[in-house]
This record gives sequence, structure tokens and C-alpha cells, in this order.
Amino acid sequence: MKKNKKSFFSRFYVAICLVFFYLPILVTMIFSFNSSKSLTRFSGFSLRWYQELLHNTEISKAVYVSVTVAILATIISTVLGTVTAIGLTRSRKFLRELLLEINNIPILNPDIVMAIGLMILFSSMGLEKGYFTMLLAHIAFCTPYVITSVYPKVRSLDPNLANAAMDLGATPFQALTKVIVPMIKDGIFAGALLAFTMSFDDFVISYFVSGNGVKNISIIVYNMTKRINPTINALSTLVIVVIVVILVITNVIPRLRKRVGINKTVRRTLTAILCVVTVVFLYAWGNVANQGSRTLKVYNAGEYIDLSLLEKFEEETGCTVIYETFESNEMMYTKLSSGEVYDILIPSDYMIERLIKEEYLQPLDWDQITHADGLMEEVLDPTYDPGNRYSCPYFWGTVGILYDTTVVDEKDLEQGWDLLKNEKYKGNLYMYDSERDSFMVALKALGYSMNTTDMKEIRAAYDWLVEQRGSMEPIYAGDDVIDNMVSGNKAMAVVYSGDASYIISENPDLDYLTPSQGTNVWYDAMVLTRDCSEVGLAHQFIDFMIREDNAVANTQEVGYSSPVKAAFDMMAAEDYEGISSYVPDISNPADETFAYQDPKIKQVYAELWTKIKAE
Repeated sequence: MKKNKKSFFSRFYVAICLVFFYLPILVTMIFSFNSSKSLTRFSGFSLRWYQELLHNTEISKAVYVSVTVAILATIISTVLGTVTAIGLTRSRKFLRELLLEINNIPILNPDIVMAIGLMILFSSMGLEKGYFTMLLAHIAFCTPYVITSVYPKVRSLDPNLANAAMDLGATPFQALTKVIVPMIKDGIFAGALLAFTMSFDDFVISYFVSGNGVKNISIIVYNMTKRINPTINALSTLVIVVIVVILVITNVIPRLRKRVGINKTVRRTLTAILCVVTVVFLYAWGNVANQGSRTLKVYNAGEYIDLSLLEKFEEETGCTVIYETFESNEMMYTKLSSGEVYDILIPSDYMIERLIKEEYLQPLDWDQITHADGLMEEVLDPTYDPGNRYSCPYFWGTVGILYDTTVVDEKDLEQGWDLLKNEKYKGNLYMYDSERDSFMVALKALGYSMNTTDMKEIRAAYDWLVEQRGSMEPIYAGDDVIDNMVSGNKAMAVVYSGDASYIISENPDLDYLTPSQGTNVWYDAMVLTRDCSEVGLAHQFIDFMIREDNAVANTQEVGYSSPVKAAFDMMAAEDYEGISSYVPDISNPADETFAYQDPKIKQVYAELWTKIKAE
């Protein structure tokens, strides 16, 4: 009886573990067939996201890069790792132990450290970042894993095997390939599989060492997570299906070989055919020719442009646009300061101010921007770039409170930012997980400037946020707040106006408030780097993006306010009619724009923000 009971609990625990492992995969696959954009609410069966996936050339290129880099890195690192492991067994003890310890450093090192190190190395060597640098980086971090897998197998062999083979007439190469390698093939195979998995799955290192528009699947997926994009689910489902098919084949073929009796000639023929088909398929998938004689490198935030506009610009100018994306302004600055070269950047206000001060930018020639007359007066002559000498507006908006009109009392809206401390809504609030935006909320609620450097005011804002954390129990969220508010999971959230406009279009029970105490009026703008090699083409691109038809298409796709008056008015009157969040109200004199922070002050804010979230 006890044995049966113990057996039952063992099976129960195994079942719980399997559910824990595979339920997320199942949810991903189910929502890949969702008819709406929601990642939490299933609206109906549809193949919409698979159709979008098939027509997404950027993902096709990423698949090609991921697979080919993984295959090449696996082959090269397996050869290097195997030869090194065999050589180590023949080395002196001191040298062998030293090299093994050195081999462990890349394995134990955090990915971010190795990523930055490789990025600096490639920049100092003058290597242009792209496919080749990504391949070199993958070989560098895969090889130690192969050595770790193969070395124990080599150590277990009789050290006299190679000598015995050569005594019997074998050459050193034959002794290696005919005797040693077959006996350690299990270790080699394990190392190769590990190398392929590490390479195919890598994001951090690839992100820092890639360039010229070269992206693998991990980078593409990461960029997609900036906004709701269920195409990720479709892509993930296809990857899962491919893995399952490979596992089935690897388990079925050995059994068929035993039953049917497939000989070596047939196996080799089938393998050769499979390899040829794979190479042809990958070549056809990734062979997107660059037909333009000129190349323009654009660096923008992820999910922040209508990609069809890039193709349209290429057709109009006959050039090639290399388009890359960054996670944050700070990430963009890191790559730029490390020596990465771009023609056009699209950073935010405070970062533009920093880039101007550090002389990373060159002035614009407004005579070449023929559609400048269409820009709104409200977005011109900003504090971060007086006279728009260096920047041309791209998008703009505010930060405010998105609230559920069926839950939040309209009278409570008069509290402004202090609404976020109203205990009536305790546990029903999302705060934006950003130190600057959260401190902006507290500073404005207290009547201070959001760009203050006064330690007393900063400390008062810190106390405000700590008190809010204790009394309101907010959830600090990033871009995932979009889907959660669409689903109505909370009554309030601090969001950007563009995100608010999209959320309200999906959930009409919501509305948007910009408190009277003032808020952050933010701007993103297009700038030319000092190293821009296609100055004329870069001006053409800027002029193209603020042309009315393109500005409309871009703001329809992204959801943020256009700086082009005709596009702004049309969207406010048609696509977002009645959605107050779409029209930023910047008539309030208490509204401000973020200024560049001195590193010492920035460090103070960062430390206080860490303490707030740790409370």
C-alpha cells in the first residue's frame, strides 16, 4: 500500500513538472492561431499571423542568418574543440591545467561581458560588424563547450592507441580519423549539438557584434516584444514543430534501418540529398539581393516604423536601406560610442542633447528637406535642440494615466498624479518600470521640475514613491502593460500617449488623462551622425519620412502622434476620432521635456529606484 502511494505521488510530481515545462509552449501555440492581437484573450481561430510571417522578409533573412551561422559555427567550433581536446591530453600537466582553467572563463563569464568585449575587439581591429563578426563571435563562445564535452572522452582512452595504430602502418592522420575520432564520437556529437543549440539560441552576444542589418531570430523576436506582435507566436510554433519533426525522425530512422535494412550506400545518398536540399532552401530563402548602388544605414527603436516605407524609399531612390533597431537610447549610445557607424539615428530628446554636446552629430541642411513646411509649430524649436539645428521631429507625445472609466470615479481625476495614491484603487495599478518616468510622476505631484537636481526634491520624490509602493501595491510593468490593459486586468496604468491610443482603440472602456500638475512631453527625432557617408541620401530619407502620405502611413502603423500637421489632423479626425490620448495637450506651462542628466545625478536616481522596487 505504501509502495503504491509512493508511486502515485512520484507520478503526480512528474506530471506537475511536465505541465510546468510544456504549458507555456502549448499556450504559445494556441495563441498563434488567435484572430486578434491579444496575447491573453483568445478571440477566434485565424491563420492571420502565419500569413504575416510568410510575407515578412525581415524574419526570412533572420532565419537564414540564424541557421547558417549556427551550422558554420558548429562545424568550425567542433573541429577546433576536438583537436584542442586531443592536444591537451598530450600536453604537460601544468600547461593542460592552465588551458582548461582559461577554457572555463568564457563559460562562466556573463554573456554581457563577453558581448561587450567582442564588440570592442572588433571595433579596435576595424572589422565592419555584420555576418562575419557574428560568426566569429559564435565560434568563440561555442568552442569552449565543445572542448568541455570532448576532453573527458579523450582522457578515458588508452594513451598508447595512436602509437599502436602508427606501429601497424597508419599515418598520424589515419590514426586520428580511423582510431581516435571513432572512439570519442559520442563526445564530439554531444559537443556539436551543444554548440548548435548555443549558437541558434544566442541573443546578447549577437546583438552587440552584429551590424549592417544582419540579425538572427533572437534579435528579431526581441525587437518584436517592444509592442504586441503575435507573429512571434507563429514563428515560435514553427520552430517547435521543426524541433518535434527532427526528434521524431532521429528516433524513427534507426528503427526503420533495423527493420528494412537500409545499407550504407542508401544512407549516404539520402544524407547527401538532404544536405543539398537544405543548402538550396537556405540559399533561396536568404538570397535577397542588394540592388542599390548606395547604402543608407538607419538605427531606430524596435517596432517603431512602417517597414513597407523602407521598401518604398528604396524603390524611389534606387538605394539599399540597412535598418537596425535598438532596445533603448542607452543601448544605442553604447553601440555608437564603441565605434559602430550609422547614417541616421532616431533617438529621444535627452539623448539628442547628449549627442550634440559630445559632438556625435552634424547639422542638418534644411534646404534639402523640402517638406519641412508641413511640420507642426508645436514640435519645432525644442529645448534639447534650439532651432532644430541637428534634429527633425519623428514622433511626439505625452506620459499620462490610462484609466478604466467603469471603475475610476470621474471626480477622482481632479487629483491628477495623486490619483495614483488613492487607496480606493489599491492593487489595481500599473506603474511604468522606468526610473525617469516614475520620478517624473512623483516630482510633478509634489510641484517640482522633473529635471531637478536638488537633492531635497529628489529625496521627497523618493519618499512619495516609497509611500505609494506601500499603500497602493502597484505592479511595475514595461511594454506588457499594453496587453494587460487591453484585457482590463487593472483599473489604471502610467503609459505613453501612443500606447494609450492603441489600447483605447482595442478597449473603449478606457480613457487617458494628462494631469494638470504637468507631465513629460517627449520627442523622438531623426539626426545625422558625424560619420554619415551618404549625407544627401540621408536628407532625402528625412524628407521622405515627413512627406504627408508617408507620415500618415507611419503613424497609422505605429500609433504615435505625427509631427506632420496634415497627418496629425487626419489621424485625430478619422482613425483615432474621439480618442483623447491621441492629441497631446501641451498647452500646460507645467509640461516639460526631459533634459540630459549628469552621470552623478543619474546614478542617484538609479540607486533610489532600485531601493524603491526592493521595498
